[in-house]
Amino acid sequence: MRLFVAIVPPDGVLVELAKAVEPLRSANPELRWTGPEDWHLTLAFLGEVAEDVLPELMIRTERAAQRHPAQQIAVRGAGAFPKAARARVVWAGISTTSGLGPLAASVAAGARRAGAPPPDEGRRYRAHLTLARCRRQAADVSGVTATLAGFEGTPWTAADIRLIRSNLHGSPRYAELGRWPLRQPGAQARQSRSST
Repeated sequence: MRLFVAIVPPDGVLVELAKAVEPLRSANPELRWTGPEDWHLTLAFLGEVAEDVLPELMIRTERAAQRHPAQQIAVRGAGAFPKAARARVVWAGISTTSGLGPLAASVAAGARRAGAPPPDEGRRYRAHLTLARCRRQAADVSGVTATLAGFEGTPWTAADIRLIRSNLHGSPRYAELGRWPLRQPGAQARQSRSST
């Protein structure tokens, strides 16, 4: 099964971003746009994972969640990978109170220990929501990113992380397999002798 761990924004945040993106869809048909139902902040893409690894992966993901606090997040601005002039991916930016890098690293370490090493582990983590992909080859999306550069979404509290199965040829496209709360403000992190 093809898995990833992510934070999913609340419906109101998705609707707000969808309104900002909607005019760009028809103006840029050369892009393959994703919809609000697909928008999430990937913490770790795990790729193909054997089913027998799932129980340990769930335990390790829960431990990672318990070690990191819930935090304020907002969708802000936009950009492209690798760059706007020759892009393959258009994304919406993310602003957080303390950054999602440590949480992403903890999730990836837990996945590795469970036997599901993320194929992109070691790459610099950059939180984003993928809005569109180029259909065939790199494209200049400077106009798209410039239009969304000033977008500032309503902040929300990311209170949990989710383990999600990606169905490449089925419906629904994403199926949630587990959800674990992040540590709430003021709560003591549970002490554990074992690491993620």
